[in-house]
Amino acid sequence: MTTTRRALLAVLCIAIFGVSPLAQAPGTSGLAFDSEIQKILADRVDTYRQSVGVVVGVIEPSGRRIVTYGRTSANATTPLNGDTLFEIGSMTKVFTSLLLAEAVQRGEVVLTYPIWRYLPASVKVPERGRAITLQDLSTHSSGLPRMPGNMKPGDPENPFADYSVDQLYQFLSTYQLTRDVGAMYEYSNLGAGLLGHILALRAGMDYESLVKSRITGPLGLTSTAITLTPSLQVRLAPGHDRTLQPTKNWDLTSLAGAGALRSSANDMLTFLAAEMGYTQSALAPAMKAMLQPRRLAAGPAGLEVGLAWHFLTANGKTIVWHNGGTGGYRTYFGFDPEARTGVVVLMNASSLAGPDDIGRHILDPRNPLLPANSPALVQPKPRTEISLSPTTFDRYVGRYNFSPTAFLTVTRDGDRFMAQLAGQGAAQIYAETEKDFFYKIVDAQLTFETDAEGKVVAVVLHQNGLNPRAVRAN
Repeated sequence: MTTTRRALLAVLCIAIFGVSPLAQAPGTSGLAFDSEIQKILADRVDTYRQSVGVVVGVIEPSGRRIVTYGRTSANATTPLNGDTLFEIGSMTKVFTSLLLAEAVQRGEVVLTYPIWRYLPASVKVPERGRAITLQDLSTHSSGLPRMPGNMKPGDPENPFADYSVDQLYQFLSTYQLTRDVGAMYEYSNLGAGLLGHILALRAGMDYESLVKSRITGPLGLTSTAITLTPSLQVRLAPGHDRTLQPTKNWDLTSLAGAGALRSSANDMLTFLAAEMGYTQSALAPAMKAMLQPRRLAAGPAGLEVGLAWHFLTANGKTIVWHNGGTGGYRTYFGFDPEARTGVVVLMNASSLAGPDDIGRHILDPRNPLLPANSPALVQPKPRTEISLSPTTFDRYVGRYNFSPTAFLTVTRDGDRFMAQLAGQGAAQIYAETEKDFFYKIVDAQLTFETDAEGKVVAVVLHQNGLNPRAVRAN
């Protein structure tokens, strides 16, 4: 799920690197040499401290190779390898849409049918202009927001764990769409999670069992799962926040199709091998159906979306890709269908930079790496929480408008202070001073402004080098 999060305090990590015995000799590869990849990873780990470790997998006509740099954690003695597990976040969405394409092949569902056909009659699905279809969910064109607005996680460090199916149905039944269905691309974790839920309902099994029976089992992906066996658990690299502090793993329940899977570089290379036809699979027709661009996506020129996969055309080359992120991980996989080359990049920290530019650069060196002065490569400032009485915070409760359609709602839930951007779930904020607050699930801060009489009149959101100001509406 390309909206991941975490928080503070830098730690020095000592990195080591290793190369898989399958690595190719210099000069035999169509893509970057192992030494070139290692230098990129060393910069990210040692110079910019964007992760504790990174695993890169490459697949090309001449074979596969694994390049690693770093460790599973600062105190670990075992280096990373191609079988190390990571949370892959929104890369899960590709699996979910593959289940969709495969269900279409089976005749279980129809892409253009409205989703209300596949949900309980008690669920009122919002409509505007027309009904939401399965294809709309897969192409992020449903009009549903990025996150359900009724998420109030009991544990902000594991925000999806307690979000139930009942809450999902309640949100759908009460939400009013702000634009016509299909009018535009708007990335939605809610939509992808709902798609996975619908497909599981239709198949008569839970999402994880569906993935195992129809994808990971047939493809032999023995290290790809949601619930980890003891033997898989010991291979899971601990997640870290942006300042490389250990953080909790995420558990997605009702929205598992949006980002619940864990996997390894070797398994993801096996998945890409099936995508590019290096191995034969009964999933080939469904995989082919996913590779049809279906609409423009939000982002750079030349970006389109199919069934989950995104397509970026630059320099005369089209790369098919998806990325992912959870509270402690950032991931990327992509491939060049024409050259039949692919790459997987897995990081065990939720850095703002992420691995996308690394993956694109390996697939095509004309795609630049992030420059040294990129704000994404800057470590966040350490922040310390102070105690603030709920009654003091009540001065800030209200709605703040960035624009007529973009706003921030500030509330108090007992002794928890919450902030909610339009179209997203509520997230807890923490006091740094009486007027300055920070998030722990994302590197962002809020500063409240008062007038000469001490009345709260506005709030400034500090994130990604931008500082938009919202005026208090009530």
